[in-house]
Amino acid sequence: MRVVAEGRVVYRRAEERDLEAVRGIDGSFTTGTVYEVVAGDGGFALREVPVDPPLVKVFPDDDDEEEGGEGDGDGGAFPGRYAEVAVDGGEVCGFVVAGVEEWHSRLVVHEITVAPAHRGRGIGAALMRRACAYGRGLGARTAWLETSSLNVPAVRAYRRMGFALCGLDTTFYRGTPSEGETALFMSRPLDGP
Repeated sequence: MRVVAEGRVVYRRAEERDLEAVRGIDGSFTTGTVYEVVAGDGGFALREVPVDPPLVKVFPDDDDEEEGGEGDGDGGAFPGRYAEVAVDGGEVCGFVVAGVEEWHSRLVVHEITVAPAHRGRGIGAALMRRACAYGRGLGARTAWLETSSLNVPAVRAYRRMGFALCGLDTTFYRGTPSEGETALFMSRPLDGP
C-alpha cells in the first residue's frame, strides 16, 4: 500500500478497516445560496439565489458502497472502485470513491467527502488530485461528477479544482429524498494535474 503524507494528513488506499469511519463522516453542509435553474430559448442557465435562513442539507444514509461498480479496483472495502482516505492524527477525515468507465475513458467520481472540522484545508483538493492521477494512469481522458443544485459550496470547490458545468438533469432525483433539486454534472479534462 502506497502512503503519502502532506503535512499532518496521510493519504492512502482505503481498506476494509476504514469502512465504519468513512460511513461515519458527516457530509452535511450549510449554504446561504442555492442554484436555481432558469430555462430559456437557448437552453439552461444557473442563477445563484440567496436563502434566509441558510439551508442545512443532511444526506440520508447510502448503502451504495456494497454494490460494486465500474473500474478495475482491487475489491476489498469498495469492490470494483478506487477508494482513498485522508487520515489526520489517526482519524479518517475524508475520502474519495471513483471508478473508470473504460468504454469512454472517463473517471467517475462517485463520492468525495471531507469532515466539517477538516474542510478548507485542501484535503478535498488533494483527494481529487489523487483520484484524477489514478484515472489518468488508466487512460481516462476526463473526470466527471454529479452534485446537487443546493450544494453551492461543493460546486465552488469543484470549480477551483478545474471542473466546469457540462450538463444538468431536472428529473434526476425524482422519487428520492432530494426530489425537487437539480442534478448538476461537472467535468474536467485529465491532461493536466
